[in-house]
Amino acid sequence: MMIDDTNLPELTHRQEEILSCIVRAYSDTPEPLSSKFLVERFNLTYSSATVRNEMAALEELGYISAPHTSAGRVPTENGYRYFVTRLIVQSDSDLTTLEHTHISERLSSLPLGSEHWMILAATILARTAQTAALVTPPISDSSRFKHIQLIALQGRLVLMVLVLQGGAVHQQMLTLAEPLTQDRLSETANRLNATLLDVSAYEMRVRAVNLPLLEREIVELATEAMGRADQQQVRLIYRSGLSETISAFAHAEGAQQAIRVLEERAFLNMILTELLTPLINHVQVVIAGDGRWEELSHLSMVLSRYGVPGQLSGAIGVLGPTHLNYGRAISAVNAISTAMTDMLASVYENDTLPPTSETD
Repeated sequence: MMIDDTNLPELTHRQEEILSCIVRAYSDTPEPLSSKFLVERFNLTYSSATVRNEMAALEELGYISAPHTSAGRVPTENGYRYFVTRLIVQSDSDLTTLEHTHISERLSSLPLGSEHWMILAATILARTAQTAALVTPPISDSSRFKHIQLIALQGRLVLMVLVLQGGAVHQQMLTLAEPLTQDRLSETANRLNATLLDVSAYEMRVRAVNLPLLEREIVELATEAMGRADQQQVRLIYRSGLSETISAFAHAEGAQQAIRVLEERAFLNMILTELLTPLINHVQVVIAGDGRWEELSHLSMVLSRYGVPGQLSGAIGVLGPTHLNYGRAISAVNAISTAMTDMLASVYENDTLPPTSETD
């Protein structure tokens, strides 16, 4: 579903039930759990001795561990992974119908795509998932051409001014094979503007095949600039709930990791670029960095991309300690991501989406 679970050993139905109880109880109260506690807390039909034997089997399989010499056990990273991939029923939701309605009503109360909308979405997500939340604004999935200017400077030297949809401006000096008048350069720019309006870099290259040599060379330089713009695109990040989440970490290192993820924009953008799939409303769970990110070794993240497929998208997610309440976190991210996607899709065709703020 969201995590590669092909290497996780299979469990019996009873072992799955006990592991689920352990993960859920530990999410509520992160303290080592005994077999007697589990039987009483969840009204299990098995005896404490039976649960104790199954816990020993789960420990041998690497799904739980004993942090101390006491009889209590806690989930491991693989225990959380098994729980998320095998034991959470995705068709169900940990949110009530009232909570779903509240989310939609609150999000529809502000202009879509505005800075206030992002702040509200992060606040709702943090309160609903009961952990720290982040939201990035929807931006174009790829740069799109708006218009170009070619300005004669001296001799063969020309200034190319490339303007992209959304207002980004890129300037580049060109040295032509031979000097051209400003009239000739303006005519060339006008033809390109009429041919390339609102197309991506890939579409520009396709359309440039049959253009004259000068126009092909200019298009090639423009597409290179657009490619660099896509790679360097840094998203704004709206955050909520960090201060309330810090106390949930058992160790200072985990709290420090959470602060770095949410406070260092470039670092979080790198993580989102690496982890998020292109799919819209596809919830992903990353537990302790999944072996790829040492900087996330004490964190769990639940992420999703929202937006209009092939047009624009943003990221939404929560993070917290590995004993995160995964059921509620996944339900909250899924519900808010879906609501934001539906709202954007309903207005995008009419081009009524306002520009997002460029200040953090």
